[in-house]
Amino acid sequence: MDIARPLRHKAALSGKGADMTYAAVIFDLDGTLVDTEAITHAAAIQAFAVCGVEVDPAFMLRLIGVDDVTGAGRIMAAYPTLDIHRFGQEWQAASIRGIAGGVPLKPGVLDLLGAITLPRAIATSSTRVQAARKLGGCALPAFDHVVTVDDVKRAKPAPDPYLLAARLLGVDPARCLAFEDSETGAASAHAAGMTVVQVPDLAPASGAWAHHIADDILAGARAAGLIPA
Repeated sequence: MDIARPLRHKAALSGKGADMTYAAVIFDLDGTLVDTEAITHAAAIQAFAVCGVEVDPAFMLRLIGVDDVTGAGRIMAAYPTLDIHRFGQEWQAASIRGIAGGVPLKPGVLDLLGAITLPRAIATSSTRVQAARKLGGCALPAFDHVVTVDDVKRAKPAPDPYLLAARLLGVDPARCLAFEDSETGAASAHAAGMTVVQVPDLAPASGAWAHHIADDILAGARAAGLIPA
């Protein structure tokens, strides 16, 4: 599935090589490069249960793509009697257990990374410690830069993570292609002025922030003209 969205600027023409169209590629981490969203959410449900809360599955979708501070605020607003400190400890412990055996990659990620030679960075809502733990447990090749929530004043959906990644790479944000899974992340990349490919993971995409919506990362890359169709 691919839906072209003529938002802030025209999406890249399908079939053009990356070097002809883009100056850099920036990826979200969780749910985009690594298959950790389901692990994290299962860990959260475990933590809620330990704390005596049966969480609404629909509420869990509101935590996708957001940083820990924003997520904690939403949790406290929805469950004001929850011991948020204990919950956070339980969630972290369950998440670490969930990735202890290794962090799986999303389908097509290694194929895509092997097919492109452009500068590339990661822009994630994870903390520096969380990102390092996940990257250390998976088979991803090296990236030029990894921007975490600790590196910016404003987390996604603000454009700050993507703007910083572009600045570190030394490229104009308008010449960057961004890959995201969540609405929060897609809104961030779009606000930064980038062409956005959204590959939904746990939650469906509205299409409000993406130039292309695809079923997998390779299909999204082809639709955006990063690799040949």
